[in-house]
Amino acid sequence: MPEIFEALDPPSRLLMGPGPINADPRVLRAMAMPLLGQFDPMFTGYMNETMALLRQLYQTENHWSFLINGTARAGIEAVLTSIISPGEGVLVPVAGRFGELMCEIAERCGAKVHAIETDWGGVFEPDRIEDAMKRFKPRLLATVHGDTSTTMAQPLDDLGEICRRHDALLYVDATATLGGMTVPVDDWGLDAVSGGLQKCLSGPPGSSPITFNDRVAELVGRRKHIERGIRPDGYDPGEGALIQSNYFDLPMLMDYWSESRLNHHTESTSMLYAARECVRIVLNDGLEERFVRHEVTSRAMIAGVRAMGLELFGDISHKMHNITGIMIPDGVDGDAVIRDMLQNFAIEIGTSFGPLKGRIWRIGAMGYNCRKDAVLTTLAAFEATLRPRGYAAPPGAGVDAALNVYNTA
Repeated sequence: MPEIFEALDPPSRLLMGPGPINADPRVLRAMAMPLLGQFDPMFTGYMNETMALLRQLYQTENHWSFLINGTARAGIEAVLTSIISPGEGVLVPVAGRFGELMCEIAERCGAKVHAIETDWGGVFEPDRIEDAMKRFKPRLLATVHGDTSTTMAQPLDDLGEICRRHDALLYVDATATLGGMTVPVDDWGLDAVSGGLQKCLSGPPGSSPITFNDRVAELVGRRKHIERGIRPDGYDPGEGALIQSNYFDLPMLMDYWSESRLNHHTESTSMLYAARECVRIVLNDGLEERFVRHEVTSRAMIAGVRAMGLELFGDISHKMHNITGIMIPDGVDGDAVIRDMLQNFAIEIGTSFGPLKGRIWRIGAMGYNCRKDAVLTTLAAFEATLRPRGYAAPPGAGVDAALNVYNTA
């Protein structure tokens, strides 16, 4: 007999972990819009509009600003797979899980990876990165802007100039910060950047917005090959090494997103609608206003946690605005607190990975959930959850302290 399940009816949760977060209802409505064929003029118009919106989000003049179908990791893979030729040197500053991921993907691309490391919870000074550039002479510097595993944001404003001094490209994974912290691509000299929808952009996971400049376009263009089944007459392949992934081949994707519309894959229609609406909402709010809201919310969360007598994790001067790391007190079962928050209050928070698993909680407040009511509700539930688990915070202190930040901002 076939196994038949009930229709989907997921419970309502307040997702206050490191992501994904609750999608903005306007994004969910956009995803319910009618499907169109991928070459329908209305749909290709939406593709062009999405590119224009992404340029504004990334604060760039880059023509090549479009979507990679897949979660944020798809954007990382598309950039690294297309830029890195086997045997080329790549420098990766590793300060958390996602720096380690960058190393692994670069190694799978056949790169000669040079990793420099710092303790999880710290960041790299520009001088240390430049010293490593001098030693290793990489073709590419690949770094993470905000590493959610540690809740820290790596300063980027000096790295573009450093890379140009040493004739290297600079790629940044901005998955966790895009839409919540400024990522001025042109001002900072970032050659390629990728992101995701499921954090500060208030969308579902499944589409990765990327942007890259002419330096990258020229480089990957030398590796251009067209699928056998759609090669035009007079096809002349690029002189560079074949990009190992068909799906994440940037030159082929560039043809698809250009006016030539050379078929590659079938664009994920509903995800394009989602991405377009995510970015439209951010720009309608105003970039600067959006960044200020995340910064104020970060201060409110810090004040609330400290008023509860809890210790924050890491170098707070470099804390991401949208995620807060909290040390789990001795004698408190951190996983039990996470379970109790979900079961009793329908609020999701998280721990971390690797050396920080079970040592810290991570509470996010980003995008659609970067709201006063969400923060105050989470702090109140957190206090109530900690008490029976052996940690008694001053009653109401966390909410009062956070509310004071909002009232004086």
